[in-house]
Amino acid sequence: MKKWWKEAVVYQIYTKSFLDTNGDGIGDLQGIIRKLDYIKELGVDVIWLNPIYKSPDVDNGYDISDYQSIDERYGTMEDFKQLLNEVHKRDMKLIMDMVLNHTSDEHQWFVNSRSSKDSPYRDYYIWREGKDGKEPNNWGNYFYEGKGSAWEYDEATKEYYLHNYSKKMPDLNWDNEALKEDMCRMMRWWLDLGVDGFRMDAINRLVKPKGLPDSPNPPTPPVGVHGYVVDRTMCANQPGIHELLHELNQRVFGKYDIMVVGETGNVDAAIAIDYVKEEHEEINMVFHFEIAKNPVLVTPLEYKDVQKRWYHVVEQHGWITQYLSNHDTPRQVSRFGNDAEYRYESATMLATLLHTHPGTVYIYQGEELGMTNVDFPSIEYYNEKYTVGKYETMVESGKDPKEALDSLKMMSRDNARTPMQWNSGREAGFTEGQPWMHLNPRYIEINAEHEENSKKSVLNYYKTLTSMRKQYPVMVYGTYEQLWQDDPEVIAYTRSYEGEKWLVAVNYSEKERTVGLSELVKEGELLLSNYENQETDQLSPYEARIYRFA
Repeated sequence: MKKWWKEAVVYQIYTKSFLDTNGDGIGDLQGIIRKLDYIKELGVDVIWLNPIYKSPDVDNGYDISDYQSIDERYGTMEDFKQLLNEVHKRDMKLIMDMVLNHTSDEHQWFVNSRSSKDSPYRDYYIWREGKDGKEPNNWGNYFYEGKGSAWEYDEATKEYYLHNYSKKMPDLNWDNEALKEDMCRMMRWWLDLGVDGFRMDAINRLVKPKGLPDSPNPPTPPVGVHGYVVDRTMCANQPGIHELLHELNQRVFGKYDIMVVGETGNVDAAIAIDYVKEEHEEINMVFHFEIAKNPVLVTPLEYKDVQKRWYHVVEQHGWITQYLSNHDTPRQVSRFGNDAEYRYESATMLATLLHTHPGTVYIYQGEELGMTNVDFPSIEYYNEKYTVGKYETMVESGKDPKEALDSLKMMSRDNARTPMQWNSGREAGFTEGQPWMHLNPRYIEINAEHEENSKKSVLNYYKTLTSMRKQYPVMVYGTYEQLWQDDPEVIAYTRSYEGEKWLVAVNYSEKERTVGLSELVKEGELLLSNYENQETDQLSPYEARIYRFA
């Protein structure tokens, strides 16, 4: 079934790092407004904003203290309404990041909840008495915070509250009907304001296992060079989650023409279909972690296997996403390509894979410029909770500090959170003040101004791909079939739709490859390549080609 959100190209904006217009070093809503024409020219249909709600900013805005207020660092509600209006004037849509698993401990609900066991907000959160003088169970928090427990003792009421993430981010209790109604009312408020959908944070973790049993894989104490490991499966995909999401669909999502995409850790294709199958009426699509957030480098063979498995979701009347980087992942050209000698070639090769595989396309800010990872010299440069927490547990366990940091650099979420690189001037054109986070020093060579003025640029290649997506429905709705599945370096596949067929072939390596393309493409037209003057059967390092057969 055709849907606008299947055809969309989504551009993710991490507001804090996008563009600062008031000189405080923090990106803001007026900065987004200023760059809307840039985003429109990129070929974007939907803008997704990371959280901009009022927040103490313990976890970069995912700790919300007021769901219906704009954080003053980003602007005002009037600024947001202006942004929404300007987005719609340009025939684009805007979706919000929505966090339903937890709030900030400064949210008024939690302030009331911890004030007394008799508070009407007590059961908005998950409180338990201790067990045998210790925490209620052996769960660990995902941020490697403190001693690792997912429980924090509260002296006022002599009980523990659950926090799967930071102790400043208590988990909500979705068994509470009053909480559920407040959340539905809040989401309807945003949608009535004109918002076009939500990206749902940790959406498959809302329902906790009945009785909150101990994990069979408790967090190990911080011994050894890797610190402790947390069982992330205990609160994922629990019985009752599909009933809850269907209820939210009936009460909120299904009443509007919107898109809803869920972030879902611990989900594979076989599990995902239950979330996104059209007749289930839950959410439209999910993000999975099998490529972008895989801690082990994905090889071409693994990439092909992941894509093949996830295409089965589409075949079963579900829908999927295509992304290679976001605010939680490394920069894709550094992670999967070569960000030095072959930065342009590998960045455009990855873009070709991203835009020509089945699913809705998500571009993370700066990806279209070929922005790279950073190589900060010490832990003091890093900001995000996971990297700092993991580093501290490793050093405490005896790991050499330099070795600990080096082991964390590639996957640090801060790689994606350095300020946007607009030009080669002071602070990369991001701010006239002191940026909240150190810039990537490569902004001198990698920036939007340079990319816009260069004929051979990652940015212009992205613009070509997004333009093709609007021109050729085969990129969205075409069937998908892999070729040369056992080739360890070449990824090739066809897309077919209503009499039109495409063949996509890329060399996912730094060496030339001889392949048998001549016979396959002799009736075809070369639509796009990131190289010039190539031999048909010779693929250069990181070369990508798209052929069309009418």
